[in-house]
Amino acid sequence: MVRAGAASAAVRLPDPALLALPERVLQFGTGVLLRGLPDFLIDQANRQGIFNGRAVVVKSTSGGDVAAFERQGGLYTVCVRGIEDERPVHENVVCAAISRVLVARTQWAEVLRVAASPDLAVVVSNTTEVGLVLDADDDVRAQPPRSFPGKLLAVLLARYEALGGAAAPGLVIVPTELLSDNGTLLRGILAELAERQGMSPEFRAWLAEANTVCNSLVDRIVPGAPDAAARAALTQELGYDDELLLMSEAYRLWAIEGDEQVRRVLSFEQADAGVIVQPDITQFKELKLRLLNGTHSLGCGLAVLCGVPTVGEAMHDPLLLGYLQGLLLADLLPGIPYPVDEKVGQRFGLQVLDRFRNPAVEHRWLAITLNYSAKLRSRVLPDLLHYVARFGRVPHYVALGLAAYLLFMRGQREEGGTWYGEAQGQEYPINDEQAGYYAALWQRLPEPAALTAAALGHEALWDTDLTTVPGLADMVSSFLTQLLREGAAATLAAVLRGRVAA
Repeated sequence: MVRAGAASAAVRLPDPALLALPERVLQFGTGVLLRGLPDFLIDQANRQGIFNGRAVVVKSTSGGDVAAFERQGGLYTVCVRGIEDERPVHENVVCAAISRVLVARTQWAEVLRVAASPDLAVVVSNTTEVGLVLDADDDVRAQPPRSFPGKLLAVLLARYEALGGAAAPGLVIVPTELLSDNGTLLRGILAELAERQGMSPEFRAWLAEANTVCNSLVDRIVPGAPDAAARAALTQELGYDDELLLMSEAYRLWAIEGDEQVRRVLSFEQADAGVIVQPDITQFKELKLRLLNGTHSLGCGLAVLCGVPTVGEAMHDPLLLGYLQGLLLADLLPGIPYPVDEKVGQRFGLQVLDRFRNPAVEHRWLAITLNYSAKLRSRVLPDLLHYVARFGRVPHYVALGLAAYLLFMRGQREEGGTWYGEAQGQEYPINDEQAGYYAALWQRLPEPAALTAAALGHEALWDTDLTTVPGLADMVSSFLTQLLREGAAATLAAVLRGRVAA
């Protein structure tokens, strides 16, 4: 448990005055990315006398435990490790940005009381890619509504009703879900849900005019809690045990699309060069989404099939290193569906590979497979389609990544609602909403060509029929056959030797 008196000199502790700052942020999500980037940056600003506000966090999911936040008063340690400006970074910071955590299922009335607070100015969310969807039948008056957009709309309605209707001060809403134009998407869902719920024209006008929903991009590798051995070493270094401790790389970027008014509200931008508020963030978004996230999403299944558990270990495996380099620089960079200066793209790509090599950050490939299908659809598909349109051929590293995805999704056992696959003699969970679909598909169509055609032709999954992309289904099914017959390592070796599936 974090105890200021027990902490060693190796820790940057918060001034006690920071614990009394007003609650200016309502945050949906308790995950490590939010705690390791937005909350961390808000804490840094508070330490400099900028922004001067803390976050009330709403936990919407049923999994996990909030008791540790209560025991530690919302405090937790961020252990930052990496390279910045060619200098090693080794820093431990007790973050004081979180004031309290509320459980939506049991404390929704309290969430709505926060919504009505004049101090509240900002909403931040990260509900994963599957959270920004319209639940057409969601009841905004429920306690609580089912979906995140339903909860957010209920928050805004409570604020409107409590603070004077059309005169109520609006909020700056910053979704950080890794979806292209996430703010535009959320804004549209809120408007449609408000109309479906029969809300008044006056409220809908206030919703659109008084509130700003920003497109944003977050970029920081925050793998979370370290393994037992590393945790024991950190506990000794820190001088205390922290149940909420997380690791983070030094690199950080939070790019937010907004005007001068948004910049004034999000004054924490002034405290750290990693926060950028400007009218157009497309270049940041495309480079990060396609190169870092796209490489993660296409490499994760292949690495699990190879039996390599972490990104750092993959960077020391000649086969996976060769694949990741080729995927990033030869396939994904040329396929970015946005004009990017070649030198800027190359530099960013090499930075990504350096970040993957960070020995202090243990980023597990299996964790990256969470919501695997949705990530491929949003992060990789636009790049793939643009590459084919530009060059008239299928990018073969991408095709191999898709074949590895299909094999990873071969659920062989179901227990407690979770499907499990197997690689290198070890079981792994398939934490994806399409797990049941793929388990049934593999049972029905075990032959690679037929399975590939069915999976790529599943328009509801991809929002298009990928079998219409010339040569894609043939190349993916050929790689899938190779993976099944020779294994992942042998297939990788063949690809790196130039023996590409026909």
